[in-house]
Amino acid sequence: MASTYQIFYVALSVLGVWASHAMSRTLLEPSMLEWHEQWMVRHGRAYTDAIEKERRFKIFKDNVKFIESFNNDGNQSYRLSVNEFADQTNEEFRAAHNSFRPAKARASAATPFMYENVTAPSNMDWRKKGVVTPVKDQRDCACCWAFSTVAAIEGITKLKTGKLHSLSVQELVDCNTENYGCNGGYLHIAFNFIKRNRGLTAETNYPYKGVKGSCNTKKASNLAAKINGYEDVPPNSEKALLKAVANQPVSVYVEGSGSAFQFYSGGVFTGPCRTDLDHVVTAVGYGTTDDGTKYWLVKNSWGTNWGEGGYMRMKRDVDAKEGVCGIAMFPSYPTA
Repeated sequence: MASTYQIFYVALSVLGVWASHAMSRTLLEPSMLEWHEQWMVRHGRAYTDAIEKERRFKIFKDNVKFIESFNNDGNQSYRLSVNEFADQTNEEFRAAHNSFRPAKARASAATPFMYENVTAPSNMDWRKKGVVTPVKDQRDCACCWAFSTVAAIEGITKLKTGKLHSLSVQELVDCNTENYGCNGGYLHIAFNFIKRNRGLTAETNYPYKGVKGSCNTKKASNLAAKINGYEDVPPNSEKALLKAVANQPVSVYVEGSGSAFQFYSGGVFTGPCRTDLDHVVTAVGYGTTDDGTKYWLVKNSWGTNWGEGGYMRMKRDVDAKEGVCGIAMFPSYPTA
């Protein structure tokens, strides 16, 4: 039978372990609170009252745990970070940044594909060729469709004219009424609008506001770039997409709603994601990492604090014909 001393010692040991864990939690909580305060200062975040702040802190804490758990898994090909979206639930994030209606992703009739017979080089980065403007930030206006449209037109304009203009996203948000402003839109509708409108004005002339307003036709009439139309890349073919991106930046739909996408900070993104397309970005290149992993280089519109300075590398040549996150499903590019 155990002596009184042994029982006392075991009880004391258990109490010590419990106290250690409790103290650890007590020490961690102020540290997390301090981290949240520092994060608020860095990102200029202010809350309406103490209740809202407490709710946001809980979301922040849950997101930090998710990010740290992911990064501690040594088998990942990419990393996550506590970025400016860390106090938003994934549902809130999706509502503000991903709003796309896939039922009308493509026009009814197939278009020609001018790059069918070209040979693509082994790598391409249109940024290095001066064809890509700096990364922009859509903020809480879900008009990724407009940013991708503009990025693709900026690219083809540079290639055709030798001049790189930062073009107006706000004109599309305000004036392209067949799309839905800050509530989503479609590439083919945007390209057709610009063709009918005989072009698009410059960002400096019609700057971005982050909300939908009335169309300023006077500003919109001062054209900085024009297109003849657009073409679709044959769907579900990364080989066809490669040929297109080898020749110009290409607008692509993806599913960008997952938490891993929300907090992506670097590396080659492999998912998890499905093909429920809800976001539009621009493929501005492709390449291969030192370890042989093939990737797409994608320009996003969530500012430079997200991803690799606003860019993402997504795995290329995967088994699924749709590509990672559906990137090969409905690509389009403007013609000029």
